[in-house]
Amino acid sequence: MDLQNTSNRIVVLDTETTGMNKLGVHYEGHRIIEIGAVEVVNRRLTGRNFHVYLKPDRLVDPEAFGVHGISDEFLADKPTFAEVADDFIEYIRGGELVIHNATFDIGFMDYEFDMLGRNLPKTETFCKITDSLAMARKLFPGKRNNLDALSDRYLIDNSKRTLHGALLDSEILAEVYLMMTGGQTSIKFTHEGEQNTGADGLGIQRVARPASGLKVIAANEQELAWHEERLDLVVKKGGSCLWRS
Repeated sequence: MDLQNTSNRIVVLDTETTGMNKLGVHYEGHRIIEIGAVEVVNRRLTGRNFHVYLKPDRLVDPEAFGVHGISDEFLADKPTFAEVADDFIEYIRGGELVIHNATFDIGFMDYEFDMLGRNLPKTETFCKITDSLAMARKLFPGKRNNLDALSDRYLIDNSKRTLHGALLDSEILAEVYLMMTGGQTSIKFTHEGEQNTGADGLGIQRVARPASGLKVIAANEQELAWHEERLDLVVKKGGSCLWRS
């Protein structure tokens, strides 16, 4: 598998499981039945995805089936986790894992690694782990921060998400994460005659042009309307708009 071993390689990951325990350790006795992951390098989706369904050697809980719709019959001929473990570890090794509610998925992953009986280390020892749910709670305290709510907040199309699916959820989460971490660059303008110094140490001089040589083109009514629509979108996404301050 040809992966880019770069420090900015991000793997956005999600799993589906046979269920979870409401009391005690949430993963104990349950298994992963689907892994979906997408690769992001330099803030771009590369298309090098990892997606597999797994035979859990136990029944899927009815409550879990209602969430993801993955049946015991569908999983009967799928590989086991042990059969895909090496490829999975190779795919995620050294990357930054972005997971929504990471404690849930990492708990299951480490549980599966432990059951292999190969003394494999915890995932956190060979991957950086970022919990996008914790990030969202800091950005939007007191608001709903599940994947559907965040998709609506960032105007991301999730209409195909009628059931939870690991690969589709990873693709949506990748878009959400890029929106959450995109930020807005502050642009500062200098006055006539002032000089800025760039990163290369060279002076950058603003060029003064005579006003008589500039043609002024005013926006028409349609363009003004489009501008207002764009400002409405800025307010909806960011909560405020400098142009309307």
